[in-house]
Amino acid sequence: MTPGRRILFVINPHAGRSEIRGRLLEVLQIFAAAGFTTEVRPTVRAGEIPDILQSRYGHYDIVVTCGGDGTLNETINGLMRLPQRPPLGYLPSGTVNDFAASLGISRDMAEAAQCIVNGRSCPVDVGCFNDRFFSYIAAFGAFTEVSYQTPQQNKLILGRTAYILEGIKRLPVLKPYDMRVEGDSFSEEGEFLFGMVSNSSSVGGFRLGEKQRISMSDGLLEVTLVRNPRNVGELTATVNSILRQSFDSEFVHSFKTTGVRFFPQAAVPWTLDGEFGGTPVDVCISAARQALRVFCSTPSETQASSG
Repeated sequence: MTPGRRILFVINPHAGRSEIRGRLLEVLQIFAAAGFTTEVRPTVRAGEIPDILQSRYGHYDIVVTCGGDGTLNETINGLMRLPQRPPLGYLPSGTVNDFAASLGISRDMAEAAQCIVNGRSCPVDVGCFNDRFFSYIAAFGAFTEVSYQTPQQNKLILGRTAYILEGIKRLPVLKPYDMRVEGDSFSEEGEFLFGMVSNSSSVGGFRLGEKQRISMSDGLLEVTLVRNPRNVGELTATVNSILRQSFDSEFVHSFKTTGVRFFPQAAVPWTLDGEFGGTPVDVCISAARQALRVFCSTPSETQASSG
């Protein structure tokens, strides 16, 4: 195999609608026509990708992963633990694919593969969550368990609507979390219904507004906190703030930071890139600036200006 032209292609064959099963040959032909030699490794169990990357280290120059946000999360966790990190190509095939949407990576398999062989990549920050990593979001509270508790069959049939329906079923049991939150220039204590630390312009399949001026390569994370409404009036104001993406109100607050710590009164369940992230008591989150290079079709203005 020619150094510099070797791809390790890791596939989650069960992600999303399993589209890769019908497009695999087409993708491999695109890689071959560009002079790449490709080793294909389908996953057979959850959490396997870091082991694959470690065992095959030194035998590839580029890692390409195909799957949903959870598959991408595994891949990034594996890459971050390698002595040297090769560039990453992503063929999104999950239900939502927020990371791909933020980088302008096409959901069409052939177009995404062509983007990889064209060689255009951009630097991307990686979120550090205690001793783990995430690509675009760490969150707690209202609805965050929906992404990993929604039945796979529902995702296949209903797509994004499945998450919304599953979230509505949980409305009667939402509970706030009492905690202290500390960022670079922010410290507050109280009851929070929801909190997220993100590095993405798309969350849950919905685009965030331009007013947030989000960059995925500036070393900053976006923190959004939703306070617990005390009455119907506050609940209405909170919902309106979220719908208008007005994230600097009495009920919804957002700020940028290089790092943030959460000190809850009791253990809080977290989700990382749509997968269960455990229930740590204390959480320290930071940004590893431009830790990876990712092949992307149209680097955004904020990506391109990061240097």
